[in-house]
Amino acid sequence: MKFLDQAKVYIRSGNGGAGAVSFRREKFIEFGGPDGGDGGRGGDVWLEVVDGLNTLIDYRYQQHFKAQTGVHGMGRNMTGAKGSDIILKVPVGTQVYEEDNETLICDLTQVGQRYLLAKGGNGGFGNQHFKTSTNQAPRRANPGLDGQEMWVWLRLKLIADAGLVGLPNAGKSTFLASVTAAKPKIADYPFTTLHPGLGVARIDAREFVIADIPGLIEGAHEGVGIGDRFLGHVERTRVLLHLVSAQEENPGKAYKVVRGELEAYGHGLTDKIEIVALSQVDTLDPDERKKKVASLKRAAGRAPILLSAVTREGVEETLRSLMSVVEEARQASGEVAPSDARWTK
Repeated sequence: MKFLDQAKVYIRSGNGGAGAVSFRREKFIEFGGPDGGDGGRGGDVWLEVVDGLNTLIDYRYQQHFKAQTGVHGMGRNMTGAKGSDIILKVPVGTQVYEEDNETLICDLTQVGQRYLLAKGGNGGFGNQHFKTSTNQAPRRANPGLDGQEMWVWLRLKLIADAGLVGLPNAGKSTFLASVTAAKPKIADYPFTTLHPGLGVARIDAREFVIADIPGLIEGAHEGVGIGDRFLGHVERTRVLLHLVSAQEENPGKAYKVVRGELEAYGHGLTDKIEIVALSQVDTLDPDERKKKVASLKRAAGRAPILLSAVTREGVEETLRSLMSVVEEARQASGEVAPSDARWTK
C-alpha cells in the first residue's frame, strides 16, 4: 500500500429539509387547520479514528464528501427524516487543518475519538408553526438552512515512542529491522527509505514503538533531497536516536549537519532527549574506531554508543537507553505501557 501522509478534501454537511404547507381535510371535520410538518435536519460530517489504518491513501482517490440533505416535511404533522451522516475514517495521529494548511482544527490521537467537522443545517418549520388567532390558515413554511462546506487538510503524524534520525545510509532501517518485526527496504544507496516506517521493539519484557524516517541531508529544510517534511512523524516521539554512520569521513560533521536541519525545522525537535550512536562499527578496525568515536564525541558533547545491527554490538544497550527515557515519560504522563495494557480494566 502506498504511504500517504497528507491529503486535501472537500466536505459539505447536508442542507435542512423544507417545512411543508398542508391542511387537515377530513370528512365531518369542519375546521381542520394547518398540519404541515417540519423538515428534517441535514446530515453531519464526522471524523473518526479507527484502528488498522496507517496512511491517508483512501483520500488520494476520493476528495469530495457530502452528507445527505434532510427530508422535507409532509402533511399530517409528519417531520422529515434526518439526512445520513458522512464519517471520514482516519488513522491515529491525524491532524486537521483549515484550507490555509496552518490553522489547526483538531488533533486526533486515540482510537475511537470522534470530531464533528461540519454540522448539518436545521430543517425548516412547517405551516403549523405560523397559525395565530388572526391567521388560522397560514400558507407559508420555512426552507431548511444550508449546510456547512469547506476544504480541509488531513495531515498524518505517526505516533511513536522513539524516532530514528540521521543522514541517508546511517543504518536506520537496518537497526529497525534488527530490533523489530518491520521489514523496511535496505540497500547500499542513498534514500532507500522513501516514507516513514514503524516497528515495535521489545526489551526486558517491555515494548515501545520506533519510527524510522527518510534520511536528512544538508539543505533539507530548503527542499534538498527529500526535504524535511517527514520530520513531522517524529514530533510526537519522546526520544530521538541519532545514528551516525562509522563509514562517514568525519562523523562529527555528519552529526552537526543533521542537528542543523533539526534546528531549522523547529517544532521542539532539538528540545527532545537525544541518544547518539555510532552505527556500523563492525566495518572499522580498532584505530579507526577510536578516531571516529573521538570525532563524534567532540561534536555531540558526550560519548556515543557503539552500535552494530549486524554483530548486535550495543543493540541491547541502545534499546535499554531508549526504554529508560520512554518509561520515565510514561510515568510522568500516567500512561500505560503497551505490554501492560491487557492487564488493566
